[in-house]
Amino acid sequence: MLRTIGSGILALILAAAPASAAETTQAVPLVAGTTVTGKAATEGAGEVFDPQAATGDYVKGVLRVEAGTFNLDLVDGEGRHLRRLAEGAGGTVEFQFVAEDPGARLVVTAGRMGAYALAIERKVGLADQVPPPPVYLSPAIAEVAAAITAGGTTEAFWARVAERGTPLVEDGPEGHRIVTFLGRGAKRNIRLFGAPSGDHEELQRLGGSDIWFRSFTVPEGTRLSYQLAFDVPDVPGTARDRRVAILSTARADPLNPYRWPAEAADAYNQESVLELAGAPPQPFLAEKGNPQGRLSTLSIESRLLGNRRDITLYYPPGFDPARKDTVLLFVFDADQYLGRVPVPRILDNMIAAGAVPPVVAVFIANPDRAARARELPANPAFADFMATELHPLVARETGLAIPAARTVLAGSSYGGLAAATVAMRHPAVFGNVLSMSGSFWWSPPGMPEDRQEHVAGLIAAGPALPLRVFLSAGLFETGAQGTAGILETSRHLRDVLRAKGIPVTYRDYAGGHDYLVWQGVLSDGLIALFGGDRR
Repeated sequence: MLRTIGSGILALILAAAPASAAETTQAVPLVAGTTVTGKAATEGAGEVFDPQAATGDYVKGVLRVEAGTFNLDLVDGEGRHLRRLAEGAGGTVEFQFVAEDPGARLVVTAGRMGAYALAIERKVGLADQVPPPPVYLSPAIAEVAAAITAGGTTEAFWARVAERGTPLVEDGPEGHRIVTFLGRGAKRNIRLFGAPSGDHEELQRLGGSDIWFRSFTVPEGTRLSYQLAFDVPDVPGTARDRRVAILSTARADPLNPYRWPAEAADAYNQESVLELAGAPPQPFLAEKGNPQGRLSTLSIESRLLGNRRDITLYYPPGFDPARKDTVLLFVFDADQYLGRVPVPRILDNMIAAGAVPPVVAVFIANPDRAARARELPANPAFADFMATELHPLVARETGLAIPAARTVLAGSSYGGLAAATVAMRHPAVFGNVLSMSGSFWWSPPGMPEDRQEHVAGLIAAGPALPLRVFLSAGLFETGAQGTAGILETSRHLRDVLRAKGIPVTYRDYAGGHDYLVWQGVLSDGLIALFGGDRR
């Protein structure tokens, strides 16, 4: 039976007392792994327990209340309150503490009379409080770590790396591989630009060795490009200032022989390539000696936009403006899709293989970076420029009279967003959308938090438009910190389009926000929309 304790509860229980009283206030030993039980016949009844904890011990226990309610307090050797571990507890309550005083006691006090059980489940002394040994995702890293611990060097490891190249690729769970990015020779840090996580990742240093590494489990169909940034300076300023500083040293991986584009001026203007065996084929990239189309460049002044830009036209081999099956393709970000992604060669090869009908392509340049950021994200004036100024110019230059059903807008990122929003505003002119990793997370400034996906909202609220849509997104383009990313918003838009009855083809790719991926997606999208002469 527990004693009733008044207002001086904690100090009075452990205060000095005559021998007869001391016997009644003796703390009950509480041995780890055992359970003691108690009952309280009145409110305020309490009992003291000795967890037998030395200074620094970690103690984990549980209070199980079978009836009534109880408080659980931790006091020091003089009875002074340290912390409340449970208040008005009913049912089961777990608690933890680190003993700051070798005389620490636990005091259970009844709020309402009842019964309880108290147990110390675990007690860990200071000497045993050591971190677990590191666990390495990569077997190769685990092996060299063990060798270093045993007094060995890293030379044999680097010799194998030189033979195999980087990143290291090892067996993973079914359908996946373990990929380890490596760096050597850094003094302070190495950052991975274009990681499978979708973020810039820090490589870890293996102890004090010359090995820097970061491992990921990725789908066996992964294709990505990346750079390594060695000894990125920690510059003062905003978080963005520090993030942008990665570009000051980012370069192709010196240990990876596969670089892209091959003809770049130097390693700082190249990216390294990782293509796993299961990556989807990109059969139309290589030079195959097929008949080549021709390019023609002209300039257009826009009254609507108040600027001028270059337009490049691609005419397919044997171009005949009278052919009824010709496809008219508009491509945003001309600098990228005429250079980094060789769209003219891709079209040459696709047409020669019969994968698509003849295609006339229109490559649309951005006057500058600011204009791109202003015009491509759902800008009505830009959409009107496309439909009422550029499209008529192209028709005059080419002699084509192509219906909307055989006209397609294509782009990536903001360009993918523009492909959708321009077609939505002018479906009678542009009847097809080919969006690669479109920025469908975007919404106009000032939109409420629950209406952040602008395009999906417009589709849901509007009529069913006479469009056909191809959407793609990378599995590594996920959101962060509770915000939906390109992957999530593209999938959502797919579902909204289907619910609206608008034909849509959607594909995921094991990659990121990456032209290396998009150079294959473009041909996949054209085949999905026009392969087999779909009308």
